[in-house]
Amino acid sequence: MQEKFYNDLILKGFCKITIDGYKQAVKKFLKDIKTNTPTKEQAEQWLLEIIKRNCSYSHISNNITIIKNFMKFLGISIDIQHPRRPTELPTKEILTEGEIARILAETKNSREKAILAILVYCGIRNKELCNLKVKDIDFENNIIKVLGGKFNKDRIVPLSKESFRIILDYLKDYKRDENDYLFTTIVENKQYNGNASRDLVKKIAIRAKIKKRVHPHLFRHSLITHLIERGANIVAVQSLAGHSNIETTMLYTHFSPKKIIQEYQYFVPSYI
Repeated sequence: MQEKFYNDLILKGFCKITIDGYKQAVKKFLKDIKTNTPTKEQAEQWLLEIIKRNCSYSHISNNITIIKNFMKFLGISIDIQHPRRPTELPTKEILTEGEIARILAETKNSREKAILAILVYCGIRNKELCNLKVKDIDFENNIIKVLGGKFNKDRIVPLSKESFRIILDYLKDYKRDENDYLFTTIVENKQYNGNASRDLVKKIAIRAKIKKRVHPHLFRHSLITHLIERGANIVAVQSLAGHSNIETTMLYTHFSPKKIIQEYQYFVPSYI
């Protein structure tokens, strides 16, 4: 039944990265409820638990969409509605530059450090990280080619000097062919997945004694905010982040009072 559902998504034109997200969510859903034939009540209760855990808007909304579509495919309608999209980002959801430095310092090997480096320096989405292949890293031009990202869009993300060196060190320790996935699971050597990266990030954050709820997407929020605070052009940040419209990027300007103060101090006229 699940394969028929995924094949139906392919026929409807869903891109690979979206279908991979569906597979992860449905797999976790069925594992949690311990059955492959979910009822309406089980699906609604599972989604309510996610909402109660106060997860991010994107995580809650994505799971509601996926499970609703899966249950609809099974002929069952779900009543739970999507939460209202926030008009601004909560300050608690940002890591400081110092906190990120502490997290990077707590990585135990070149693999952990490379995964973290791409998240913190490039700000790519969790699914985009898992879909990276070695050939997507352009060492000659210091860029990463993110192919088939959100809304099936491609984009180019610059590599910092630090992340460039960290990825090179990783590839020396973990040999990969150019068509291989950049990161794979340790035991079965399969494509890396979102749950594995979330678990890894959480473990390293605990080592670093970070009290905030740390997850891969938090590094994306943090990088965008830090770039804007440091004076990066908003259009350039939009392109790097892969935002469909600039309004999404502009949320981060409301999120950054520090930048507003800096701009004011620089441009304020002298009346004396």
